[in-house]
Amino acid sequence: MVERTPGKSPAPGGSLYRNFLNVGVLTLGSRILGFVRDALVAAVLGTGPAADAYLAAFRFPNLFRRLFAEGAFNTAFIPLFAKALEQEGRDEARLWAARIMSWLVAVVFVVTVLVEIFMPWVLAPFVPGFLNDPAKYDLTVLLTRICFPYLMCMSLMAAYAAILNGLGHFKAAAFAPILLNIVMIAFMLPLVLSAYDQAGVAIWLAIGTIAGGIAQLALVYAAVRRAGFVPKLQWPRLDADVKRFWVLAVPAVIAGGITQINIFVGTIIASAADSAIAYLYYADRLYQLPLGIIGIAVGTVLLPELSRHLKGGRDKEADASQNQALLISMLLSVPAATALIALATPIVSVLFERGAFSAADTLQTAQTVVWFAAGLPAYVLIRVLQPGFFAREDTRTPTIFAAISLTANVALSLALFPSFAHVGIAIATSFAAWANAVLLAIWLARRGHFTLPAADWRRHGLIILAALLMGGALWGLSLPLAPWLASSAPLLFQILALGALVVTGLGLYFALVHLTGAQPLGQLVRRLRRNG
Repeated sequence: MVERTPGKSPAPGGSLYRNFLNVGVLTLGSRILGFVRDALVAAVLGTGPAADAYLAAFRFPNLFRRLFAEGAFNTAFIPLFAKALEQEGRDEARLWAARIMSWLVAVVFVVTVLVEIFMPWVLAPFVPGFLNDPAKYDLTVLLTRICFPYLMCMSLMAAYAAILNGLGHFKAAAFAPILLNIVMIAFMLPLVLSAYDQAGVAIWLAIGTIAGGIAQLALVYAAVRRAGFVPKLQWPRLDADVKRFWVLAVPAVIAGGITQINIFVGTIIASAADSAIAYLYYADRLYQLPLGIIGIAVGTVLLPELSRHLKGGRDKEADASQNQALLISMLLSVPAATALIALATPIVSVLFERGAFSAADTLQTAQTVVWFAAGLPAYVLIRVLQPGFFAREDTRTPTIFAAISLTANVALSLALFPSFAHVGIAIATSFAAWANAVLLAIWLARRGHFTLPAADWRRHGLIILAALLMGGALWGLSLPLAPWLASSAPLLFQILALGALVVTGLGLYFALVHLTGAQPLGQLVRRLRRNG
């Protein structure tokens, strides 16, 4: 066994840009299949009561998954795991991981059992609007009971993924969501070919969710075995390392999962209006595409990168990694947000308007997409800036900012919902995200952990200008293509027209960022090819 020595970088498996590209491409594949999955869900369930029940049930364990697994676990686990790798070597790091994972399994198991037993009472505060419709609420309880064990599968999967990411292996964990979508699509194909009772369809989809979770866990576990790093679970014991982990993890429940908490708060408020949850869900899926490819990919790669550099005493390399992550994030998230705003209606129409999903549903969902998209760069900025705190084992400060953001979101959602319904929730969520991002940036800068050279400020300004020009061009081009983008046109023509707009927008934007010097394409290609 080769031991690592302090100050030496553990082979990270490629440059930040290269790892980001690998995770981003796999995440893109997952999101594309996710759209296929959601298009099938929209076709078989539409936006009626069964759709609201299933989507609420699916989102409930997902919230806990992102808090227990992706939020709290990863943000506390990776910096300490990187420290163990850097300073003590693989054997000690594996033993440390086993102690922490044993606690994760115990906590999630207890939560799962208690929630399953008390589901009718636990679920009520999360969907209060359903209580006036007993049949809808009872179906939601049943579906949530079926879906909730998904939390155990995904928590274990996230733990194994954190180990792989800490070792610089990103591909298996990034591929796992692709497998989930493949399994769920396979479960839905029979529903498309035949007519079924809506409640029965929702139950079958819930079963498919569990099957997909098991498949994901098996995939990532196999990758950990190949890496020779399977932690041996044991009876949980509370030692100094475990206490330190939970000191970091408990506040990270809020800080790491604030976006999901904000969205779930919106779900609670939206339950008071018919179809509002469905509109929010489909709009959320659209903006999650660029958020997943950019924000999640950068955050996944950046946290272990920063942690390794900081634990090894390489502060300059850590600052350089953060600034590179910021540049690539803004280079992609700003045009993505602009394009979603410019093409919201045709995108929703082409992807979802068929079967039980009507033209009126398209309009309502598109309005929600516009306001979610306005906050997209902020969501990505949070993913870039939070690792600057987490890698330094500071989860308290991001938690305070997350609490401020959550308070702003709840207050603004309640204020706007009576007049703007689901659109008001999207506005509040984006505003809260920008408040969080600005606070993170200011505090990192005050501590001397975030500084941008003048050249980078100029680049970001040019990126915004190029995105705005592209957005205007896309909106103008969509007008003559409107007949081909309408739901009455053949699906192939709709896809080709939307694809032509996307390709044109990409070409125009990257031509502008190259010509203005915001990001010369040759330099970008060289960074993506770099192995170290």
